[in-house]
Amino acid sequence: MKAGFVNIFGKPNAGKSTLLNALIGEKLAIVSSKVQTTRHRIKGFLTTDEYQIIFSDTPGIIEPKYKLHEKMMGAVKTSLEDADVALLLVDVKDNLDEVNTIFEGLQLKVPAIVVINKIDKVNKEKTAEVVEYFKTKPYAKKVITISALQKAKLDDLLKEILSFLPDGLPFYDSDDITDATQRFLAGELIREKIFELFGEEVPYQTTVLVTEFKEKSTLIKIAADIIVHRETQKGIILGERGKMIKKLGTESRASIEQFLGSKVFLELFVKVKPKWRDDDLRLKEYGYS
Repeated sequence: MKAGFVNIFGKPNAGKSTLLNALIGEKLAIVSSKVQTTRHRIKGFLTTDEYQIIFSDTPGIIEPKYKLHEKMMGAVKTSLEDADVALLLVDVKDNLDEVNTIFEGLQLKVPAIVVINKIDKVNKEKTAEVVEYFKTKPYAKKVITISALQKAKLDDLLKEILSFLPDGLPFYDSDDITDATQRFLAGELIREKIFELFGEEVPYQTTVLVTEFKEKSTLIKIAADIIVHRETQKGIILGERGKMIKKLGTESRASIEQFLGSKVFLELFVKVKPKWRDDDLRLKEYGYS
């Protein structure tokens, strides 16, 4: 049997979370058209009789501007250290020299597969050009093309991953698909809706802290604080006469119910915590360890 850690790296918005969800067949990582949606390392387990692959979605690689960003890049560093195989994900439309500089900076010590994503967005000539570019790079043991959104060519990717994966026993039970708690995932689904419903800086200066998660006989009761940077952002999230917070609650509850397969009672509260992104104590409280 083969078993190991396969960790996904790349620039923001390369499609890492979409790829993780497609490989596992469940929505574990939140997805947004906006960059820098992923802030935590999210693990998903793919288990068969022949192998167990522990995939990790990691935050997009950026130059840190806040302590929050430093924590996010810390998650990337940890993922580099425990990987058996690295998937270097590339948006086929990205600046290739810029992506190459990032990948070279990772100083990988494990086999790396360069995965060219979003091939459904360009013609075959463009895809071939990108493949040829990365084939010459010393860190690229293989170059694979896929469309994570359309779940195209994922079998080819799995075949290549397994060729590099070490022999070993499973790390997790065959029924498990993640080590993330339901409480954490509920908070992430609320944060995903914030990215969908609000523009400008609001999603980036907002985090979610689930303060209550109680399973009752007929439903799950969840309470969560939405942490913002400024009073004006609180007003935006509340909306006129509470219109936006109500919409956020309704859509978040529907997503959580679909994921948990249970009726949910959801309460949301908006709290202002200035400069929380640069406060070590608050970051630890909000789960950014």
